[in-house]
Amino acid sequence: MKALYSLFLVFALAAFALLGAGTLGMEKAFGLYIPFLAVAVFVVGFCLRVVDWGKSAVPFCIPTTCGQQESLPWIKQNKIENPSTTCGVVIRMLLEILTFRSLFRNTKVDLHAGTRVAYSSSKWLWLGALAFHYAFLITVVRHLRFFTEPVPGLIATLDAMDSLLQIGAPTLYLSNLIFVAALLYLFLRRVVVPQVRYISQVQDYFPLFLILGIAFSGIFMRYFAKVDIISVKQLTMGLVTFSWVIPDGIGAMFYVHIFLVSVLLAYFPLSKLMHMGGVFLSPTRNMNCASRKYRHVNPWKFENVHYHTYEEYEDEFREKMVEKGLPVDKPLAEGAE
Repeated sequence: MKALYSLFLVFALAAFALLGAGTLGMEKAFGLYIPFLAVAVFVVGFCLRVVDWGKSAVPFCIPTTCGQQESLPWIKQNKIENPSTTCGVVIRMLLEILTFRSLFRNTKVDLHAGTRVAYSSSKWLWLGALAFHYAFLITVVRHLRFFTEPVPGLIATLDAMDSLLQIGAPTLYLSNLIFVAALLYLFLRRVVVPQVRYISQVQDYFPLFLILGIAFSGIFMRYFAKVDIISVKQLTMGLVTFSWVIPDGIGAMFYVHIFLVSVLLAYFPLSKLMHMGGVFLSPTRNMNCASRKYRHVNPWKFENVHYHTYEEYEDEFREKMVEKGLPVDKPLAEGAE
């Protein structure tokens, strides 16, 4: 039901744009005003979330590590898994951001023969996530040709490489196939795997269906509807140069596509998709582990605040601790005195 609700919501958004731009003639609203507002919400919301995370106090050394920490000189340190320098942290962060290193080493737990627990590899999830993110990145970079004039050589080269096989006319983009396949895999995983389906919520399905809607509408325009690319670029260039214009003959499907993109941009800062910015501010990743190298003093230890020390705790409960066989620093007789 959660998946069906999210699917219905995406269909309703597409129908709303199709009705508004196609039947009611609200091309300016869906082609100019809504996209501009969505970009503003995305930029402001993204910055506010990042600033809010940046203000969060991190008084302790809490990096997630899984290797030998820097210790005695004759003990070999794992400088990437347990970095104690800024250089090690940068390398670790790059591997995490560019290759999803922690997800690559992720494992799944299964029950076999009743109660026997078995751990197995979860490389398909890593591969699907990596394919989705890089195909999404390539698609976004390719679309920058609609917002630049002349088109930078890097974007033109990427576009040529993406259509290297030259299948069909217009040529088939490899990123389109990978993008849709990865999205379908991530969706089917949420539906088929019982453990993942149990914890999946509407906010997990909605972005998947929304991005699928953007992908399918874009593919439909490229291979079936055949919109006027020159008119589309005239509109997009008008958006970035604030010379707003609505050319004739673009077609309602384009407005459906750009409206779904606008919804995604506005929804982005409010959703789990903000992990794109949050990964850089995660203290479990961006801190070095030097807890044996330096003494970390709690900055919240205010002088005018009384702390219940262990000595005071033991004085209060020494008799009960001795009665239960718990070790104490002072003998009961000495404490009684």
